[in-house]
Amino acid sequence: MNFLHLTYELIGGFFLLFILVKVVGRKIITQVTPFTFITAIVLGEVLGNALYDPKTDFLDIAYAMGIWASLLIIVEYIGQKSLLFRGLFEGKPAELIRNGVVNREALRKNRMNLNQLQSLLRQSETFSIREVAYCYLEPSGAISILKKTPYQKTTLEDFNLPNKPVHVPVTLIRDGKVLWDEIHDLGFDETWLLKQLRPHQVKAYKQVFLAEWLEGDGLHVQKLKPDQ
Repeated sequence: MNFLHLTYELIGGFFLLFILVKVVGRKIITQVTPFTFITAIVLGEVLGNALYDPKTDFLDIAYAMGIWASLLIIVEYIGQKSLLFRGLFEGKPAELIRNGVVNREALRKNRMNLNQLQSLLRQSETFSIREVAYCYLEPSGAISILKKTPYQKTTLEDFNLPNKPVHVPVTLIRDGKVLWDEIHDLGFDETWLLKQLRPHQVKAYKQVFLAEWLEGDGLHVQKLKPDQ
């Protein structure tokens, strides 16, 4: 292997990528859209394969990256001018929760399940679905949350209130399946569960899409069908 040849191609490729990011903008790093994701894969393949292909010289690398940079700039420019084109290439936010109700159809379209939604909420310091008024899945894969008014951030000092114990919400029923281990860990049984479900007019577990227990706040229930 010609180490001198490899060295100047590596240095050249490094500066080409740096210039590409500066020209196209930081959006390529901070906002992952389908097009920027493809860009990262293509540029990695172009540079990686070219470095270890003795038949490829620096001009070939520069030409390939220049063409792709041109495509990026064109797509970004058209996206700024056309809402339709922007939606096609960047995607639109998906409304996963609306007015406190999980949108099951939106979950299905985005190939997500309830576990994944709850995981994303916890990563955003939201440990209970009952706290959420609206939740959007952004094109980048991140979620944006608007909490219900009682759960929006305030400080105890604002009201001179004493500290209260903190409890973690526990999911008891998910997609019509009872999580008996969670119920037993809380020290409860089926009789207790049926009693808690009774005020929500639940006659069968399969009617429940989500049931979540929070100490001090009771059971939060969302049915598979609101009219059940």
